[in-house]
Amino acid sequence: MTQQDTGRRFPTVGDGSGMTSDPRFYREELQLAFRNRGMPLEGLRYDITPTGMHYLLTHFDIPEVDPNAWNLKISGLVGNPVTLSLGDIKALPSRTEVVTMECAGNGRALFTPRSVSQPWLLEAIGTAEWTGTPLKGVLEAAGLKETAVEILFNGSDQGVQGEEVQYYQRSLTIEEATRDEVLLVYEMNGRALEPQHGYPLRLVVPGWYGMTSVKWLESIEAVGEPFNGYQMHGSYRYAQTADEPGEPVDLIRVRALMVPPGIPDFLTRTRLLDSGPVTLTGRAWAGRLGISRVETSTDGGASWSDAQLSVQPPRFAWRGWTAQWNAAAGRYTLMVRATDTEGNRQPVEPEWNIQGMGNNMVQSVDVIVE
Repeated sequence: MTQQDTGRRFPTVGDGSGMTSDPRFYREELQLAFRNRGMPLEGLRYDITPTGMHYLLTHFDIPEVDPNAWNLKISGLVGNPVTLSLGDIKALPSRTEVVTMECAGNGRALFTPRSVSQPWLLEAIGTAEWTGTPLKGVLEAAGLKETAVEILFNGSDQGVQGEEVQYYQRSLTIEEATRDEVLLVYEMNGRALEPQHGYPLRLVVPGWYGMTSVKWLESIEAVGEPFNGYQMHGSYRYAQTADEPGEPVDLIRVRALMVPPGIPDFLTRTRLLDSGPVTLTGRAWAGRLGISRVETSTDGGASWSDAQLSVQPPRFAWRGWTAQWNAAAGRYTLMVRATDTEGNRQPVEPEWNIQGMGNNMVQSVDVIVE
């Protein structure tokens, strides 16, 4: 599959710059938000996110797939090109990984100015049990040639982005693609993939932001040079301006979130709770790294206290934490931040970039205690 520029020019939003400092949201952003759901933060209470609560991002449309006609093509710089049915793939050795997956754009709507795109706040997250066969074994059976440098994954979802008609395509280096934990997945939480999550087969790359885990896979190709498609070089970059190439987005940055305590105001989501002892709880994660510390603040970041961490979770899953707070009457801004096992700590202020990627600034929750 190749990308093509049709010469069409689509309507722009706002002033045409793709950025806005207006705190209000455009109709186009609301349209995206209705299609792509986040996990309600009360879902942090579950070790495994129920499938219907897991965050969801669909770039284009959910493709129609005939399971009786579907197959996966392995081609390119391999000695043994092969076409596999879903039954063939399920007959291969299976593996289940518990993986916390986060969208690279999580927190985009908290930037000022912000990129006009999917307006995530903090909810683009979820942890699931993914079952499939290791990609490494499939590639070994196909016989990668020495001239192969990347593996290209082609989804069957098609649309227009960056004024290009394209299929959703991402690539990984040989080293990344052949890690033991990278899976071709056909089950989520013990059931067949649902259509919106990539049925009948998707890629899952633990530790990376979700854009790498290509859904609705229809072909895998070993290529002899780095793939320069839109989803690799036109998007998912850490850049300060539209003209600079920036650095590619890859591994998930450290983050902690709390379950907002008490009850919410319907519109503002400000929390209301009674005075007295309160247990704050939530989850923290850091891609391939572990969590070494979680801290909470009840005074808007002026002071911090250590939270208690739960037992070590599976390698790629989030870790629970709790903290005790003796809440007196008043108004508060609660905050939480995490530090990973390499010493990286969440920033209080956002580290801005033009595409709104990787914003792992600390969470703030406004609370009224009566």
